[in-house]
Amino acid sequence: MSDTALWTALADPHRRAIVALLLERPRPVGEIVEACGLSQPSTSKHLKVLREAGLVRVRQDAQRRVYALDPAPIAALDAWLAPYRRLWNSSLDALGRRLDETDATPDDT
Repeated sequence: MSDTALWTALADPHRRAIVALLLERPRPVGEIVEACGLSQPSTSKHLKVLREAGLVRVRQDAQRRVYALDPAPIAALDAWLAPYRRLWNSSLDALGRRLDETDATPDDT
């Protein structure tokens, strides 16, 4: 899995929707097709990109192919985002303090 493949896979809104579905539980292709409202060939192409990026695993269950998230790339992405999250959190904390100060100021009207 390359970082570029991971970012490319997650750049598409349909693939992000598939990842969100698989976050709930593993699903067969037919369920993913139905939930996403895409054609079966289109869904299969998106699943191939996700699989090649290492985001999903597939297993054969009789005649069905069942897809599940692979948590390792998501964990790596989370680790990469951690410093930015701290930046966002401190900015949001400062905004919250400012809003609290504004709420505490009586109206002059």
